[in-house]
Amino acid sequence: MHFARALRRTGLPIGTGRIIDALAAVDIAGLCSRNEFYWALHSLFVSGPEQRLIFDQGFRIFWQRPELLEELLTLNVRVPNSPSDGEGTAPGSRRLSEAMSIARIGTEMVPSARTNSNYGASYREVLGKQDFEKMSAAEISDAKRIIVNLALPLARRPTRRFIVDQRGSFVDVRASIRSSLRTGREMIQVRYRRHRWRSPPLVVICDISGSMSRYSRLLLHFTHVLANSRDQVHAFVFGTRLTNVTRYLRFRDADVALGKALESVEDWSGGTRIGACMRSFNHEWSRRVLGQGAVVMLITDGLDRDVGDRLDKEMDRLHKSCRRLIWLNPLLRYAGFQPKAVGVRAILPHVDDFRPAHNLESISSLVEVLASGSTNFRSLTMGSRGG
Repeated sequence: MHFARALRRTGLPIGTGRIIDALAAVDIAGLCSRNEFYWALHSLFVSGPEQRLIFDQGFRIFWQRPELLEELLTLNVRVPNSPSDGEGTAPGSRRLSEAMSIARIGTEMVPSARTNSNYGASYREVLGKQDFEKMSAAEISDAKRIIVNLALPLARRPTRRFIVDQRGSFVDVRASIRSSLRTGREMIQVRYRRHRWRSPPLVVICDISGSMSRYSRLLLHFTHVLANSRDQVHAFVFGTRLTNVTRYLRFRDADVALGKALESVEDWSGGTRIGACMRSFNHEWSRRVLGQGAVVMLITDGLDRDVGDRLDKEMDRLHKSCRRLIWLNPLLRYAGFQPKAVGVRAILPHVDDFRPAHNLESISSLVEVLASGSTNFRSLTMGSRGG
């Protein structure tokens, strides 16, 4: 169980269900063969090619002592310290090293020493500017806690429906006549009404290809917070195909929600076919979820392997179907970013806002912009990228 928790802290989507299945698998496979033990856990804990390196390193570090299995029964074992983290280490090594440095089995992972319940101003400032790709396991955990406290109050807009309000500017004839019946129609008290205001639906379309894996995980965590704090939030993920994960994000527990979403996706960390996926969304889902002036957040780096006229046409149709189209691109973290890729050039003319999405600071600025309801494409495109 401690091994599974450590892997989960490094970013692997391992929930309680997988841990229970792993215990059953080990009970069937037995502990006689190291190779069979390795593949029994591998079959349940690894769900994508990008997770193999982290699992392999974690298995070697955690189970390198021959007497460890005997000491596990005593629940008083010290996990071997992992090699020191240096420059040029493979992706995930820093998160893995910290996850494996916990002293005892059965205890929860210890938060970062710099972290406290109030998150000091200096720590929040440093963490807010740090790229998601460069965060350690403890920093990712802190980032998730900060994301939970981020609210996204979308700008409220008037609808065609009315509600009773004595300070309203419209006379409610029906309510006025109904109230006069109480006095035998001898006296009429005028009732008023006003337009009902509400936040528009929010549709998130997130790229889960290999180049977006680290960013899409934390941005999906942000989407999970939105789905549990407000209504009319629809979430889609795409790589080579489009998948609707809205119902999975309704689970209150983030690990369960993202774990079920990952299980339903067959193309995680694979290739990218933005044009085909946008066509699928426009033909199958746009009429269902883009009503009432919906706001669409497209999260992708714009790197498509089969760009053609289809992407330009589908983005134009998507833009015309929603009130506002916001493009979040992690590549904007580079100061010298230029829209040279064919996919980027095809998407860019059809978006209202073009913003970075690589750290907490960029997400906080997104919250402010959506709350104000303002749009300034030029300043957002060439503005500060932070981190």
